[in-house]
Amino acid sequence: MSARPSFPNHESVIRHDWQLDEIKALFHLPFNDLIFQAQSLHRQYFDPNEIQISSLLSIKTGACSEDCGYCPQSARYDADLQPEALLPIEEVLETAKRAKEQGASRFCMGAAWRAPKDRDIERVVEMVQGVKALGMETCVTLGMLSDEQTKRLKDGGLDYYNHNLDTSEEYYSEVITTRTYQDRLDTLERVRDAGINVCCGGIVGMGESDDDRSKLLQQLANLPKHPESVPINMLVQVEGTPLAGTEKLDPLEFVKTIAVARIMMPESRVRLSAGRHDMSDEMQALCFLAGANSIFYGEKLLTTDNPMTNQDLQLFERLGLHQGGSSYAG
Repeated sequence: MSARPSFPNHESVIRHDWQLDEIKALFHLPFNDLIFQAQSLHRQYFDPNEIQISSLLSIKTGACSEDCGYCPQSARYDADLQPEALLPIEEVLETAKRAKEQGASRFCMGAAWRAPKDRDIERVVEMVQGVKALGMETCVTLGMLSDEQTKRLKDGGLDYYNHNLDTSEEYYSEVITTRTYQDRLDTLERVRDAGINVCCGGIVGMGESDDDRSKLLQQLANLPKHPESVPINMLVQVEGTPLAGTEKLDPLEFVKTIAVARIMMPESRVRLSAGRHDMSDEMQALCFLAGANSIFYGEKLLTTDNPMTNQDLQLFERLGLHQGGSSYAG
């Protein structure tokens, strides 16, 4: 019988120098050992039965000039998506109120832009201030930002900015060609330097290799500061986009990705994001066991389906989970 794996102590686990062979070794652990290690670390930093809930609204939909191969909002693809202009602030705030009533503590607003114009930023700041007045945390994802736009969002009270790396630098050009990996890193640096919390993760199941998933997590964990939120998305295949028809990822590989993210970034909220609509309750339960402690709530994630709110509440009740938002060192 093999010995139990040893684990680093509490003081040594916050690292920014992960090597690829170390990450691959985690992925190659026996499943039970990997989950045990991830859950053990999770309990050092978080209430193991607490889930932070965020709600996401598309405030400007479609007609995007980018060519992200997974995204139905690109103007380049025929994905049967009706473009919509930036929503009126009253509609956004009404949606935020409903999200809060249903248990969300953070309201995220996404706009399909390559990069916003300054006048767009002013309207988004109004939305941010309105949502904060409701007593909710705020997050936006707007594409690439200038220094001035980033400062305006910070001054306007924005709590989080989402800008995903999506995949490894090596695989990135297979998915997106209209902006570079460095463009994304530069935006993340601007956001961090401005003092805004970073929400940054990726998408798995896009045809990437095992090494690509390891390299994505390596890039995230070796940033100067770990992202406060790390959304791990499962590709939602949309007809009309280039990635429709991609071979689906083994669900256990997705769970392992959650576990490795938890081990490498133990202080971060690891969020189950896109793809939950196609996940069984049992798969989601394994993800929570592996260290996921945040979800997106509501019927839609920008333009793709998400589990209904009451289904999430029923699952929480079955698993003995409760809603919350604070971390702790246990």
